[in-house]
Amino acid sequence: MANTKLSAWEKVEIARNPKRKTSLDYINEIFDTFIELHGDRAFRDDKAMVCGLASIGNQNFTIIAEQKGRTTKENIERNFGMPNPESYRKAVRFMKQAEKFKRPVITFIDTKGAYPGIGAEERGQGEAIAKSMFEMARLKVPIISVVIGEGSSGGALAIGVANKVFMLENAIYSILSPEGYSSILWKDSSRFKEAADKMKLTADDLLNLKVIDKIIKEPKGEDEETFIKIANNLKKEIQKSISEMNKLDEDMIVGDRYIKFRNMGDYKEV
Repeated sequence: MANTKLSAWEKVEIARNPKRKTSLDYINEIFDTFIELHGDRAFRDDKAMVCGLASIGNQNFTIIAEQKGRTTKENIERNFGMPNPESYRKAVRFMKQAEKFKRPVITFIDTKGAYPGIGAEERGQGEAIAKSMFEMARLKVPIISVVIGEGSSGGALAIGVANKVFMLENAIYSILSPEGYSSILWKDSSRFKEAADKMKLTADDLLNLKVIDKIIKEPKGEDEETFIKIANNLKKEIQKSISEMNKLDEDMIVGDRYIKFRNMGDYKEV
């Protein structure tokens, strides 16, 4: 059988599939233990973002993950995976805790974007996203971000400022949706398939552009055995990268992240 390459739009459809595994599915499969922690200590606990403590053997981690639902009830509870400002403030709270206790941070990205509602804007959505990126940029512990499904807009980038960015083979990562892109650029939302091609949002595109560091292959099939293979491969990459970064001192960890996003060559004190 010929090996047919999926189009960018076909990958968008796979990434959006409501049956696709969520962050909690990966967390529960990859880590030996996981304890969820709640609240931003300012407004409320937003369930579109899951945060907590996890471990693999003797290595402890802080987990920050965008979480979608599957049923209508779950999606309403999770706000369809679109974080409010309190999600990002909760994330920052646990990032700082991770730094205090020297725990690497693992983030799972899977959102169509930060929630654009009136209440979210009133509570400072833009500031919360910017603050999350600012704190991640200078965090003194290793950070790995994994794009597992949709990675769209500032809602995704808010937890994507990492030393290493991994991406599942059929995930997407972009500035906005193809529908939004075509509506803005061409004033015609029906050209979304063309937009998907032009946006360079697939894992292959982003690896070539050096936006991400590693593609986690996804064997064909949606059964549990296939999922376990993907999760195990991701687990190995996380363990390998954290083992390497644990050898670096704090300045080197921050500097490595700085170089990655600023592309300024050798790290210099600024």
